Amino acid sequence: MDDRAGDTVVSGQTAMTPFDDIYDQPDPRAYFRALEAYEYRTPHHAQPIFRRAVTARAGAGAGQGVEPTAVLDICCSYGINAALLNYELTLDDLYAHYLSPRASALGTAELIEWDRSFYAAHRRPDAVPVFGLDMAANAIAYARAVGLLDEGFAENLETAPPTAALLDAARRTRLITITGGASFLSARTFQSLLVAEESVWVAAFVLRTGSYGQIAEYLAEAGLITERVTTPTFPQRRFTSAHERRYAIDAVISTGEAPHGKESDGYFHTALHLSRPAVDAGRHPVSDLVAEAV
Repeated sequence: MDDRAGDTVVSGQTAMTPFDDIYDQPDPRAYFRALEAYEYRTPHHAQPIFRRAVTARAGAGAGQGVEPTAVLDICCSYGINAALLNYELTLDDLYAHYLSPRASALGTAELIEWDRSFYAAHRRPDAVPVFGLDMAANAIAYARAVGLLDEGFAENLETAPPTAALLDAARRTRLITITGGASFLSARTFQSLLVAEESVWVAAFVLRTGSYGQIAEYLAEAGLITERVTTPTFPQRRFTSAHERRYAIDAVISTGEAPHGKESDGYFHTALHLSRPAVDAGRHPVSDLVAEAV
């Protein structure tokens, strides 16, 4: 899961380059190598927004005796969002780290040891607990081994109920984040996760080629209103082919949106969807969270 490039199927044919072989490797080097070539940027755009959301979410729960603002990252893959949330690192730093000659020369076990020291040296003092959910067991294991995730769950809630351990983590979660793979998900996943006594926030970056409507409808039933940020949108990655470009432009037009200056310029774009109780939305305008995020 995570930032899946090939998560949309049209007329039985994959419309987007799948990149399937990079999402469940023993370590993330192939992931960064493949996606750097197409300027993949979604975690970069999400980094300041998620940090502000954590701060705002903590304020929304102030005085209620709640635990620290724990985050559950859906489709977490190798823990990239956790790295950008809790460490003084950028996405470009991660590209440089994993594409470096030293990283290329190491075995996976050696890379894990190096990464433990690398991340420990950049840990932020305001780091929060991060739980990861992804069906890619190797990616989860890597993120746990290097210390990026406090807990990790290799589960697929679209096809099976959550384990007791995941339910326990969900009860402690205050913010759910998604930077990729949203079109893999339906209300089934969220029905399993919205079990906290206090309402969680959900921040999802969703490709403009698809719809978040079904999930937003379920979240509304659970008491969360969803705000879709239309300006700005966020470049995800460059197209791999003219076929992808044609698909993306047609798909965006079919949703009633305009591809000009976005997909027509050669990039998939995402829109931020932020779901919260109405009172929290009033206290913390989404515009404040998105300011200067591009």
